[in-house]
Amino acid sequence: MPGGFGLTELLVVLAIVLLIFGPRRLKSIGADLGTAIKGFRKAVTDDEAKAARAEADPDVIEGEVTSGKAEAKQETHV
Repeated sequence: MPGGFGLTELLVVLAIVLLIFGPRRLKSIGADLGTAIKGFRKAVTDDEAKAARAEADPDVIEGEVTSGKAEAKQETHV
């Protein structure tokens, strides 16, 4: 496989990383990386959802009412 890594090279790299960090630290690194990726995906999804809501209702920006039209939509309960 020109320019790529084969199975042997990947196993050697994994063995070296395991020797350097140890199994406990390697496990925590993997968990931290997974948490970071999950947080990044959630942030991207939330930003896309905010943008979609802003396009759908331009009178409401980040939960704030910017005109009387959106105020009329809200009901008050006493």
